[in-house]
Amino acid sequence: MATLTCPNCAAEVKPDDLICFTCGTNLPRRSSREDTPMPTTVMQEYLRPDRRSRNISAAVLRLAFPTGNVEVPAGTSLLLGRDPAESLVAAAFSQYENVSRRHATVTMDDAGRATIRDENSTNGTFVNGDRVLPGVAVRLADGDVVRLAADVSADVLLPRQQPDPASFSRPDQE
Repeated sequence: MATLTCPNCAAEVKPDDLICFTCGTNLPRRSSREDTPMPTTVMQEYLRPDRRSRNISAAVLRLAFPTGNVEVPAGTSLLLGRDPAESLVAAAFSQYENVSRRHATVTMDDAGRATIRDENSTNGTFVNGDRVLPGVAVRLADGDVVRLAADVSADVLLPRQQPDPASFSRPDQE
C-alpha cells in the first residue's frame, strides 16, 4: 500500500485523516464507492421546491387603532384581545374593558387575502358596521373599518395586490 503524505508539509498521514496533524492543512478527500449519496428522505422530498408551490405574498395588513398600528404579514394570523397570554397585541386593548380577552382573529393567507373572525366575543366584532358572526371569517379590503365592541375602531390598510407576472399568458405566436 502506498504511503499517503500531506500536500503541504509532506508528513505521513493516514487514509482516514481529514487534516494533517503536523501542519493543520485540510487533506483532500479520496472518492470511494462508499461516498454515494444517501437516498432522499420523505421530509427532503416534501420540502423540495417545485414549480407548483406558491410564493408567500409580501403584503402586510395594517389595522390602524387609536392606540397604535397592528400589522399582520401574509401567511400569518393574529389574535386580537386583552389577554397577554393569548394576544401579542394585548397592550393595545388593555384600557378597553368591553374588548374580550380573546376577541377576534385576523388572518392573512399566503396570497395576501385578509379575513377577520369573531372568537365568540361578548360585545361583538363589526366590519363596516355589520356584525361578524362568531366563528365566521369575513374578508377585509383596503378602506374597511373594523370595530371591536363599541369603542375600538381601526381603519384597514391593505396594499393593492399586484398581479403575479408569472400568471400572465401571451397568445401563441405563429
